[in-house]
Amino acid sequence: MSSHHCDAALAPVVCPLTMSAMAMHATRLVARTSGAATLRARSSAFTGRAFTAAPGSKRGFRSTAVTSMALNTGIVGLPNVGKSTLFNALVENSTAEAANYPFCTIEPNSGIVPVPDQRLQALATISGTKTDNIVPTTVEFVDIAGLVKGAADGAGLGNKFLANIRECDAIVHVVRCFDDDDVIHVDGKVDPLSDISVINFELALADMAQIEKRIERLNKGRAKSNADKEAEAGERDALDKIKVLLEEGTPARLADLTEDEWAMVKDLYLLTAKPTIYAANVNEDDLADKGDSNPHVAVVRKHAEEEGAQVTIISAQVESELIKLDPEERDEFLADLGADEGGLQSLIRAAYKQLKLQTYFTTGEKETRAWTIKEGFTAPQAAGVIHGDFEKGFIKAETVGYDDFIVNNGFSGAKEKGVWRLEGKEYVVKEGDVLVFKFNV
Repeated sequence: MSSHHCDAALAPVVCPLTMSAMAMHATRLVARTSGAATLRARSSAFTGRAFTAAPGSKRGFRSTAVTSMALNTGIVGLPNVGKSTLFNALVENSTAEAANYPFCTIEPNSGIVPVPDQRLQALATISGTKTDNIVPTTVEFVDIAGLVKGAADGAGLGNKFLANIRECDAIVHVVRCFDDDDVIHVDGKVDPLSDISVINFELALADMAQIEKRIERLNKGRAKSNADKEAEAGERDALDKIKVLLEEGTPARLADLTEDEWAMVKDLYLLTAKPTIYAANVNEDDLADKGDSNPHVAVVRKHAEEEGAQVTIISAQVESELIKLDPEERDEFLADLGADEGGLQSLIRAAYKQLKLQTYFTTGEKETRAWTIKEGFTAPQAAGVIHGDFEKGFIKAETVGYDDFIVNNGFSGAKEKGVWRLEGKEYVVKEGDVLVFKFNV
């Protein structure tokens, strides 16, 4: 359509969205450089204590999620912590919870699952959308295997593990927080902090190897122009800051870098820079109080707080049992355990919080769909998640909050009550907004 005014409401999707996440060919990592040796010598920084932020650093994380695509989340953990059990249960439970929603298994260890959101059905009912045309946003879970001590040097599946995890937007680190004599721990005892330290140490070694390789290349001084020389110097400074933190046992995501400096190092896809959610795997008895009485969970929470990560309480055992039940039985089973929600919902909620993501909706007779965006996105940026032309030709956005939309039975009722708004380019989209984009293409 050329020079035409369009409303993106009833059919908001102009072209299919790809479901691939960030891709990168992983470099073979051989962490035997001098810096890696220093890090090994200081391995106590990863053992028996939490990460500590460098003085003046900003606690938290940086979100680099590609929000127009499926959120790619890697599930990691040592053997016998319940990682694969949890992955299989999450994937199977998603089909049970949302039989009509899109679902696919990419390969045995990867699956795209719908994000459960009861608001979609409520919107669809008002808009007259058929069930088959209700489209949730999605999360891709990847069960990343092969991590053992020495993975950074190729032990176990080593480099394959590191390549897989580099492609993820966020890391879900499953930590064993239950005692069970029938399930042997790889190190002979349940010690969540030790388990965390093993994985974090291997990730840090891999990052150190990447950084030192890049610094070596920068030191060759191939830049010709003054601008290129300045850029190289800036990148070298940023890498030096991260390197110091890694040697101290601090993840890269806590580095006190400017936005420009983060942009300089983003192509390295540093593993310890990725947002992390710790999934504390507990027995079913711990679900009622959300793990508050579990001393292992307390240790994980303290560690996560110190490194700016999220913690979600989950029971892989319970999730595997939910697979066998129909929706009503599932709700009753969870209620009997004192749990407010299943593991899939709690894990996704934690991931969204850690990545600072939110959801808005488009709805009409032809389709009702959820869209994932970063917090702080303006209306044109939110429109661009649907299609680039929507952002380029953005004019206005008809806007109604979710609650107002439901209470007033749609756009017409919202207009009558004065809660319908026409927002411009500076409007920052809020969680749950129901939008109609007006644009020229």
